[in-house]
Amino acid sequence: MQQTDDMEGSMESPNLEFEYGDTDGFTAELSELYSYTEEPEFSLNRDYFEEDFKNHVKGRRWMELSLEEQRAYVMRLLDALEVTDRDKRLKVARAILYLAQGVFDECDTETDVLYWSRHNVFLLYDMGIFTALLELLSMEIDNNQACSTAVRKPAISLADSTELRVLLSIMYLMVETIRVEMEGDGPERKAARQAFKTELGSPLYNGEPFALLLFTMVTKFCSMNAPHFPMKKVLLLLWKTILFTLGGFEELQEMKVRMREQLKLPPLPEDSIKVVRNMRAASPPASAMELIEQQQQQKRGRRSRRPLVKQDSLDTYNERDPFKNDDARDEEDDPEDVDSGIEGEVDPLDRDVIIQPPPPPPPLRPPTERVSFPKGLPWAPKVREKDIEHFLETSRNKFIGFTLGSDIDTLVGLPRPIHESVKTLKQHKYVSIAEVQIKREEELQQCPMTLGEEEVEETPAEILYLGMLPSLSQYVIALLKLLLAAAPTSKAKTDSINILADVLPEEMPITVLQSMKLGIDVNRHKEIIVKAISALLLLLLKHFKLNHIYQFEYVAQHLVFANCIPLILKFFNQNIMSYISAKNSICALDFPHCVVHEMPELTAESLEAGDSNQFCWRNLFSCINLLRILNKITKWKHSRTMMLVVFKSAPILKRALKVKQAMMQLYVLKLLKIQTKYLGRQWRKSNMKTMSAIYQKVRHRLNDDWAYGNDIDARPWDFQAEECALRESIEKFNTRRYDKSQNSEFTPVDNCLQSVLGQRVDLPEDFHYSYEMWLEREVFSQPIQWEGLLQAQ
Repeated sequence: MQQTDDMEGSMESPNLEFEYGDTDGFTAELSELYSYTEEPEFSLNRDYFEEDFKNHVKGRRWMELSLEEQRAYVMRLLDALEVTDRDKRLKVARAILYLAQGVFDECDTETDVLYWSRHNVFLLYDMGIFTALLELLSMEIDNNQACSTAVRKPAISLADSTELRVLLSIMYLMVETIRVEMEGDGPERKAARQAFKTELGSPLYNGEPFALLLFTMVTKFCSMNAPHFPMKKVLLLLWKTILFTLGGFEELQEMKVRMREQLKLPPLPEDSIKVVRNMRAASPPASAMELIEQQQQQKRGRRSRRPLVKQDSLDTYNERDPFKNDDARDEEDDPEDVDSGIEGEVDPLDRDVIIQPPPPPPPLRPPTERVSFPKGLPWAPKVREKDIEHFLETSRNKFIGFTLGSDIDTLVGLPRPIHESVKTLKQHKYVSIAEVQIKREEELQQCPMTLGEEEVEETPAEILYLGMLPSLSQYVIALLKLLLAAAPTSKAKTDSINILADVLPEEMPITVLQSMKLGIDVNRHKEIIVKAISALLLLLLKHFKLNHIYQFEYVAQHLVFANCIPLILKFFNQNIMSYISAKNSICALDFPHCVVHEMPELTAESLEAGDSNQFCWRNLFSCINLLRILNKITKWKHSRTMMLVVFKSAPILKRALKVKQAMMQLYVLKLLKIQTKYLGRQWRKSNMKTMSAIYQKVRHRLNDDWAYGNDIDARPWDFQAEECALRESIEKFNTRRYDKSQNSEFTPVDNCLQSVLGQRVDLPEDFHYSYEMWLEREVFSQPIQWEGLLQAQ
């Protein structure tokens, strides 16, 4: 019986076949745009389109029209959008939405719907529909009557956001469809994609990029001035707009390579995307409960205390399995197995060893896959110049008795082993783009006159940062408020923002089945919001970091001040395995499946069963994004690392290791690595399995003593001073580059008396009436303090 229980326990965390990318599959991304409560609106869109279409094109279908006829009809719809009657405008917008959705009533398969959706979207873009929609969207945002009505309403529902939802849906379909490149795209479509990308990223809309309008919607919603805004759609559109205009993770990697070439830096040691994709998940460390059970079993004599028992159990299993399990190899390669002979007498509660039964059989894979993984460490080690300076300073103090500052070349008087060490460190020295940018910024601050005006390239990221700068803190706070409201760990509060405006129906459910369906819809809605915000914040951080390090630091500092670190830890302080394997989707109701196929009879059993996937893609994607954001804002920042320690993040993060997905484990291990030295010897001693995993998977910094924490108490960190110094550097950068009025002190001054007195000064018309009084008051009656003047000089 014990064997069966253990088997079930180990089956909780199977290896997850998950491929991380910019987005999920195209169909999945389209389906997430719609709530299940919006389903009746599909037929409504179709009805409005067909009613109008039959009046103007009698006896024919949309697919039968020539391209010219289709263009003429779209032009007619475009004209009809300009009517003053709100209801008529909505009907026309619904007809356009039906075209963007792929005239599904004339299609037989989902592939046909996607084909015609793509065809129609490019046609709509070509005819200038996006610009017309943008004007309507601006009108709806400024519609004070709708806002004040929504503020006074006790309960907001789908009906309050109808116009906005229709407009945002069309815009989302256009951005997402044009953004994704397909094999069959001809040169015309490629040109349209490039034009649309430039248009969205340029300050064409009231002098600001399109993303700024959406950010304004987010802040207006969070300030409670517009509770009817459909936030999920706004956030999805904002995320996809920034992904399209700035570029995804692979474009970022290419931009990084190009920038390093421009700055004449050595190439990157490896492609991080490829390295992470080739990683394998490690077995999760045992929980306290498992270790206690294990100890009790050993006391009862059920298992031997010999260190090789775990290996025996794996061997027993591998005799039955034609292809050795990946997990088995992980266990065999684990350095901890070698140590366990030495630590044989240590109590299991002080060690982090799992003595597990055979894991469940994996899906059969060809044996060649096993050979493709390298046996060595996955990352090339790195050393910063600062680390080499610190190493030489310590060595010179020890052997010579004085230091040479930042000199890393003079090795006179140092013993031979130190020479070898410095040679090895220099071989792995890595200079980041950020270090070059910081150095350049220091030079520009010190010599503003001699170095002259800095030439700033007008990249999409630069244009976006410039637009966001005045209200950046509001945008960050609003996004984190939404993230908190959508987190599964958040309790419903009466004063918190209501993010369900675009999911709750006008009439609340009556039957149990309707309640279950709405429950799934609400959970799915929250998951999609978390997905969009986490991806959006990560993209902003990565792009701003590449564009200029102080732009990244500015956003990161606002995130920290807005309590992003405890918020992400709160998010992970749940049963993360349950969150990742959540079944909050009803496949039969997903678009485009629901508009092509007959609707099956939904029952409580079918709703509870959910889909057949072993994990939920969007939830795993969100978790990895949030871990990456946490890594970005804490890396090399001792004050923020101490926040992780103070908020007791280690047990929360360690629980997240139960998810057997290599990329997620890597970012959890990175977060554990940076705080290991602060957690004490006992923690390290009782978490040797985690320490081994960090050694195997996280990049090595050659002279980083993360695993030992030597003299950690002797290093007095003034955390406040660290953040203040960083803030000062950011403010200097923003002032120098963006606040042109402050730069007036560097403009040339005319010191010639003749030219200054000879300048024509425009005086007000009534000046000659009162100037004698002014002279008397301000000049003649005032005694001149000559000594004061001399002292002031």
